[in-house]
Amino acid sequence: MWGRSIEGGVLEDPWQEAPEDIYLLTKSAAEAPDMPAYVEIGFEKGTPVRINGVEMSLVELISSLEIIAGVHGVGRVDMVENRIVGMKSREIYEAPAAVALHAAHKELRQFVTPRELERATSELAVKYADLVYDGLWFTSTREAIDAFVRKVEENVTGVVRLKFFKGDCRVVGRKSPHALYDHALGTDDARDKFDQDAHAGAGKR
Repeated sequence: MWGRSIEGGVLEDPWQEAPEDIYLLTKSAAEAPDMPAYVEIGFEKGTPVRINGVEMSLVELISSLEIIAGVHGVGRVDMVENRIVGMKSREIYEAPAAVALHAAHKELRQFVTPRELERATSELAVKYADLVYDGLWFTSTREAIDAFVRKVEENVTGVVRLKFFKGDCRVVGRKSPHALYDHALGTDDARDKFDQDAHAGAGKR
């Protein structure tokens, strides 16, 4: 089981906290280990292929990550979402592997993608989600977005280190042969090689 959604019953009152007994894949933050877990996820062209240096099939990787993240309370999403007919409903999602992979992939993509391309990718991600939710998978729009994404993913190769602790999933390290980060240009110390006068008036974004 790689994720599940829960709705109805007490959850129909958006003011009420979800009861602990509805969760099957994740521990509560209170019950999670007192020591954090560090996990390194390796990607090849956008696809996760290894955990902590160990090559795995996608099925094995998702299953392993689900266990590790779930034990540390990562993967609970409580949200009010929009239905196609216009009303709103409350949903509880429990998806530890998905939450971890999304965080890692997003960070690596941003690390290797120019700003304007990253913004376009993020905007299309919303459109893509709407297409899937609305049942419009077999459309030329979805196919075109897939082609765009395949191009973007060509450089999404590298490793992201995640820290799981008491329900929190945080990126604490990233590296890639395609990284656009250059310490010599990005540092604020005396070794800064960027000519600040070459871009007068520009601030950090």
